[in-house]
Amino acid sequence: QVQLVESGGGLAQDGGSLRLSCAASGRTLGTYAMGWFRRAPDKEREFVATISWSDSSAYYADSVKGRFTVSRDNAKNTVFLQMNNLKVEDTAVYYCAASTWNSWWEGREDSYDYWGQGTQVIVSS
Repeated sequence: QVQLVESGGGLAQDGGSLRLSCAASGRTLGTYAMGWFRRAPDKEREFVATISWSDSSAYYADSVKGRFTVSRDNAKNTVFLQMNNLKVEDTAVYYCAASTWNSWWEGREDSYDYWGQGTQVIVSS
């Protein structure tokens, strides 16, 4: 069992930056691929980014490619999402999730076993 807790959300201006963290407890994150998803108001949850257990591969949604960077520190059992050049449409609750499946890179929710409670990000114009 893995418990995930996101932090770092808050209010940012259009064009600004935020860095989200996801801290794990219960088990080491070193054998899990880790993903970030988000749910905007009145929308379904969508894939944002994911990173392999070894930090050797990362994949991004087209909407955030070039602006967001996912990284991890397995020694600290933490995953990060650096969000630059934020846009109003990035406003959402952001969730981190852990996957043991080989299909982790596809960004499908059903490939992720454990989820955090989410952290709110609001981008104002």
